[in-house]
Amino acid sequence: MSTAIIFGLLLALMLTGMPISISLGLTVLTFLFTMTQVPIEAVALKLFTGIEKFEIMAIPFFILAGNFLTHGGVAKRMINFATAMVGHFHGGLGLAGVLACALFAAVSGSSPATVVAIGAILLPAMLKQGFPARFGAGVITTSGALGILIPPSIVMVMYSVSTNTSVGQLFMAGVVPGIILATMLGITTWYRAKKFNYPRLEKASWKERWRTFRASIWGLFLIIVVIGGIYSGMFTPTEAAAMSAVYAFIVAVFVYKDMKMKDVPKVLLSSANMSAMLLYIITNAVLFSFLMTHENIPQQMAAWMVDTGLGVITFLLVVNILLLLAGNVMEPSSIVLIMAPLLFPVAVKLGVDPVHFGIIMVVNMEVGMCHPPVGLNLYVASGITRMGITELTIAVFPWLLTMLVFLLMVTYIPAISLAFPRFLGMMP
Repeated sequence: MSTAIIFGLLLALMLTGMPISISLGLTVLTFLFTMTQVPIEAVALKLFTGIEKFEIMAIPFFILAGNFLTHGGVAKRMINFATAMVGHFHGGLGLAGVLACALFAAVSGSSPATVVAIGAILLPAMLKQGFPARFGAGVITTSGALGILIPPSIVMVMYSVSTNTSVGQLFMAGVVPGIILATMLGITTWYRAKKFNYPRLEKASWKERWRTFRASIWGLFLIIVVIGGIYSGMFTPTEAAAMSAVYAFIVAVFVYKDMKMKDVPKVLLSSANMSAMLLYIITNAVLFSFLMTHENIPQQMAAWMVDTGLGVITFLLVVNILLLLAGNVMEPSSIVLIMAPLLFPVAVKLGVDPVHFGIIMVVNMEVGMCHPPVGLNLYVASGITRMGITELTIAVFPWLLTMLVFLLMVTYIPAISLAFPRFLGMMP
């Protein structure tokens, strides 16, 4: 009964157009103060203790690093390097877009930032070379989603906060799936370019490849700083985030000199705005999780699923459908913070590895970012391309199908997620 009331109230508030974070907070407060005896002091205490976790500190730092890199000329140099490497294949600039998105994702941790940074430079170049607008938009919108799968990833940090799973293990678990998905998106791009005979560039000489690699080396080195630092135990994921922010600032301002000191306050302010928004969502989601636990809802769900004989295969299928449906009305941060505390206990009870389950959730978020009505990447790409959401939805369809195939692969082949962290000795 309490489950129906809680979710009914949340849905009703969301349908009024109220922001998800405020809907969550109001749902919790309304239910607690009218239907339970929980003292107000406990609610206030939970608000503060919920965001005391050290891992949450990583979020503002990764956002700041991503903003420095977006404004600091790193994306432009990565595109030049990617174009030199794969530009001579069919649909060369499209393939360069996939590769550049994968590289930029590995330093930014954010999908919208990846779409903006790569799309703003590459899409006009693709149009100029004779590619249809839809082709370019489809490539960049979907490849930009790699930002939340290839580590570092802000969404993975949020999953870690919600479920107490190791951020380091999640980051390493995202490496192989990220590479596989980037490869599959690249193959889709190449196939369509070959089929419709889209332009290709002259093959770059090894001298040109070396020159573009040297120009982008400072940006690419950040991948080694973050991943190498976490794997070697030199610093925690949160410390890696702080390191990446400082490193990105130095590269943007003093090495590439594409950003002036007078631009730094603007970047700091925009990063603070985005961080505050995410922390506000996290705070309300922590309250919602507290309410779920107080009402024993996850435990009841787990018991019901085990009693009905629901196997792992069926459960994961239900999870995917549920998360894809949630992607129609919510953005990734909210979905992870609401759904993870609810579904995680059931997954663990059915024997699903917590890290594997985290990667499944992240891949679902990726798909959700690329389809309407609230696909974040669609709106960002729409702003760059001046295309309507309906036209963009048609444009991304072939790549979206590829992502759905990959989702099935990563759901039912745990080794894709778990082999690399196990190989590194980070997991049993």
